[in-house]
Amino acid sequence: MTPFMDKATIKGFFLVGISVRTTNQNGQAMKDISGLWNWFMSEHVLQQVVNRLSDEIYCVYTDYESDKDGFYTTVLGCRVATKDNIPEGLICITVPPGSYNRYVAKGALPQAVGETWHQIWTSDIDRRYMADFDVYGDRSKDPSNAEVEVFVGVN
Repeated sequence: MTPFMDKATIKGFFLVGISVRTTNQNGQAMKDISGLWNWFMSEHVLQQVVNRLSDEIYCVYTDYESDKDGFYTTVLGCRVATKDNIPEGLICITVPPGSYNRYVAKGALPQAVGETWHQIWTSDIDRRYMADFDVYGDRSKDPSNAEVEVFVGVN
């Protein structure tokens, strides 16, 4: 089990990237999010984002229809300083400020992140269902031994 690490207060931020609408039902999210990652990498989306604050890749889950069982939007992209100059074909979202539980998924990708989310889904934490996100930074570059921060919005 991936242990709860700590609480974090996140200031809102802008994210520019690509998105897909999906659901966790019948394994659909695994297919859709895998396809989103393939699109992100093959089209060099990171390099298209102007005003990016770093090369960290964020996978944001937002626009929840209800809870973990309903439809939601996954946005893959990076943080930007401003909502100006959004390249054609990309979108910009605002990740809301608030309290988040921080977890660290460790191991092989994407399994480690999937296992962390499974633990979150089966826990009894009081989630906000506004925005949650994974952060793929320097420690996630080795897919066989990665560390990915997972932030879950809580009340």
